[in-house]
Parts: sequence; C-alpha cells; structure tokens
Amino acid sequence: MKFRYDVVIVGAGLAGMRAAIAIAEKNEDVSVAMVSKTYPTRCHSVCAEGGTAAVFDKEDSLDLHAWDTVKGADFLADQDAVELFVSECPKEILTLDAWGCPWSRTEDGKIALRPFGGQSLNRTVFAKDRTGFHEVHTLYERILQYPNIEIFSEYFLTGLIVENDEIKGLTAIDIKTGELTLFEAKAVILATGGAGRLYGFTTYSHNVTGDGMAVAYRCGVPLKDMEFFQFHPTGLVPSGILMTEACRGEGGYLLNKDKERFMKRYAPEKMELAPRDVVARAMWKEMIEGRALEGEHGLYIALDLTHLGEKKIKARLPLIREAAINFAGIDPVEKPLPIKPVAHYTMGGIHVNKNCETDVKGLYATGEVACISIHGANRLGSNSTSECLVFGRIAGENALDFVLNKDFKLVKEDEFFEEERKIEEIFNKNGSESPYAIKKELNEVMDNYLWIFREESGMKKAVQKIKELKERYKDVKITDKSKSFNTDLIYTIEIGYMLDLAEAVAVCALFRKESRGAHYRLDYQKRDDVNWLKHSLAYKTADGVKVDYAPVTITKWEPVERKY
Repeated sequence: MKFRYDVVIVGAGLAGMRAAIAIAEKNEDVSVAMVSKTYPTRCHSVCAEGGTAAVFDKEDSLDLHAWDTVKGADFLADQDAVELFVSECPKEILTLDAWGCPWSRTEDGKIALRPFGGQSLNRTVFAKDRTGFHEVHTLYERILQYPNIEIFSEYFLTGLIVENDEIKGLTAIDIKTGELTLFEAKAVILATGGAGRLYGFTTYSHNVTGDGMAVAYRCGVPLKDMEFFQFHPTGLVPSGILMTEACRGEGGYLLNKDKERFMKRYAPEKMELAPRDVVARAMWKEMIEGRALEGEHGLYIALDLTHLGEKKIKARLPLIREAAINFAGIDPVEKPLPIKPVAHYTMGGIHVNKNCETDVKGLYATGEVACISIHGANRLGSNSTSECLVFGRIAGENALDFVLNKDFKLVKEDEFFEEERKIEEIFNKNGSESPYAIKKELNEVMDNYLWIFREESGMKKAVQKIKELKERYKDVKITDKSKSFNTDLIYTIEIGYMLDLAEAVAVCALFRKESRGAHYRLDYQKRDDVNWLKHSLAYKTADGVKVDYAPVTITKWEPVERKY
C-alpha cells in the first residue's frame, strides 16, 4: 500500500496535532497525514495532569519565566530557544481557550494559575488535574474541522526514507492488517514522544518506546543530551502512576517516617516546590539513609494532602483522589499517599534547532521526541505541555513553508522492498530468546545503574549489559505468526528501538564526568562548567555509539550556583 501526502506527521499527541492544525490553518490545499500507533484521544499526552506554563500574572515577566527555565535546566538549555518559547506560551493558552479548552477559572472568571516547582510565581494554567486530557480533546475536535488532515490510527513507524540528506517518506506497519505501508512525503514531522519505557518504574504509558528517536538515530540523525532523564518525585507505589506536581503546588507536604517535612534541609526556600531533580534526590537520600517509611512494596515517602481538606481536593485534584483510591486503596482526604521517585521525562531527543529542523532537509521533530533544547539537564514542571503547543505550531509552520512549491522525491521500489525485507526477517525469527525477557532485563539495568544516583562502575556495567542484550536480541523468537494485530511483532521491534536508545543513554552518561541537573554522579558531585557546559551528540555507528559535543547557546544568563 502506498500513500502520498505533502506533510506526514508521525504521532497524534499534543505536538503532532498542534503541528497539523498549524498547517491546515494557513493552507487548506496542503495535504497532511497524521500517522500514529494509537488513536489521538488515546495518546500519552492525555496523562499530563498538573498544567501548562505561561506568563499571565501581572507581577510576572517573560524574562523571569526564561530565567527560571534556564536555571531549572542547570544552564544546559539553549537560551535563544528558551526566549522564543516563553514569548509564545501565552498565545497558545489563549488560542486553546478560544477553541474551547475548559481552563480552570478564578471567581472573577480569569484563567486560574497555580504554583509549580522551580517557577518563581504562579505560572501554571490548568484544567483541574486533567490538563492534558482537555488539551488533547480540544485539539482533536479542532482537527476534525479541516478536510486536508487525514488520520491514520494504528500505524506503527518502522523507518524513514532519506536520500542525499533529504526526506522522501517513511514506512509504517498497518497494525490492523500487518501490511507494510509507504508514505511518500515532501516533509516529515516526528512527534512520537519520549522513551520512558526504558525504565521499569515509570509514569509512561506502555506505548512510549522512543520509536521516532530510534528511527531517526538509525538514519544518521544525532540524539542530543540523552543522559538526562527526569525522575519525578511523586510516583504512586507500587504502580508508578503519576501523582501530579500540582499536589505540592496546591500545598501538599512530603514527609519521612518521623513526619518531618525534610525538604527544609535541601531547599529551605522552595521546600516541596524546588525543581524535580532537587526533590527527587532529596527523597532518594531520605530513603537510602534510613528515614523513609516501609510497606509491603518497600521503602517510600509520604505525600500528605489531608490538611487541604476534601473540598479543595475534589475541586483541584479529583483525578489524583480517584487514582489513589483505585490503585492504592487510599483516600488522600483521609491518609497520606505512598510515593517515591519515578522515571518521567526524556530531556534529550532528536537534535533540532529552534525551528524544529534536523540536519536532514524536510525532516522536523517536535515535542518530547525532540531536544531543542529548552529543558537542558532538568525540565521544570508544566513546561512540557507548553513546549508541545509552541513548538508543535512552529514545526508545522516551518514544514508548510518547506513544502510549498516543492516536488515529491520519488521513492524507488527497491528502497521500499528493502524495508519490507527487514520487517519480514524480524517476523520470521525463530530463535531462542524471548523479547519480553530482554525487555525485563533492560528495565532492570536502567533502574539499577542509570537511576537518580550514578557512578562509573555501575554505568560501565550498564553499557556492557546493554551490548549483551543487543547481541541476544539478534536471536529473538516471534511466536505469533499471524498478520493482523500482531502485538508480538510490534513489541519486538519496539524493544530493538529501546536497546539502541538505552545504549546512547548509558554511553553519554558514562562520558559526562560531572553532576548537572538530573544526571547526578556520586564520583563527580559538582557541576563542571569549564569542561562540561556543552550538549552531547550521540551518533549510531557500526561500532556502537559515537559521542560528539556542541556548545550551549547563552544570550543573557551566565551560569551561577543553583540554589533553592
């Protein structure tokens, strides 16, 4: 099967939908395909709970939002991209408001704001604690108005077709039939999200397996800053379900076994509303030094919302209450919740500039799959959904400009047949290794050696173990030999993607001999701006990961000591 569209967007979350709308709003004659392995309303973006950052408070300013973002990023963010980002955030909030997003309001009808970690003022716009859900549904309803956008749900990305450093199209499996499908395109936008399922204890949906990152990486596009993974402080024990930062934004406390608000020792000014890397490290330290609580699922910290009262919890945190009751059997109105740090966000991703352009002409990346970089070494809460909206629109507009007056590049039959051969080779594998066992072991490696605290010997073990898993992966067995809805095949390909990405994470982390943001080394506990104020760039080669570096763009704010 073959399709031809001017622009093909891979991913149907916030960033992908915003990109599609940006194109359709400006030109109804440009054909757009939105290709996704899920339905748009089932994308991982619906899991975003707490809010979306934008400057609306009269005491606030764009410079202050930018400064908070740069400082939160431990100065690894590109400041030109950050300044562009913060200037566009309020426009996106008002645009979604006009499209019907049900933002929470103050009594006088204004859009409500709540505090979030690392933000100097109330800057987080929200829709109770279902912000992502409402943003996704607002965009989806909008998309249905444009006849030039066609949605291909349940199509799984397998490869990009690139010739002479220019995109020609992509291939994807139609999950319903098992047929490999060719999408010819003048431009491709990758908006496939992060890679959080590299970890076992994670807030991510099971379909967030880094597909777009891995496929671009295999085509020679570098991955930037992959050593920086965010660990959110408050994952519900034992499921890992996110207990949004809005819990602390609304006034929740973190307590150890002595019922002490221990954050006063680590961030005396911000307390529970310090940036996520600071809070997660503090919690982990409490746990390993014997000050945590212990239950049937091991050590944990208490998230106490009881003092907020039932009325406020029902008004501001209804989803959290529902999830806590359903998945932990605890009503947060009555008792504190058991939580601990959990893998939550991929700060790194496909190397792009602030226009969302890669080095491949016509190939763009936006949202969590991309590293622009505005998050640097640590993302501030509520900046991610803003990023998806702002840079989704920017990617769409730039892709539109690129395809105007441009012809399609013909995809040769043998290029498609080669991709088909690779998929058939995986499908027909009848080896001795279980892909599911390999995935389980990969999760254990990441959880054990590339978690909140890292050190050289552990990361070396991780690199070696991942190499071994990659060798074993060559001998996997696909048990299901049917074509339609073959999740065995899809899952196995996803694991191949994750192994490539895990190797990039591990090697880049091993090489970075400093502590910065979410990358904290016990053997190098200080930030080193002399040697390491630079982005890592991971390239895939036949011999493994090759790492290069690129400078950080600094416009206004020189690095200083980071205190909260």
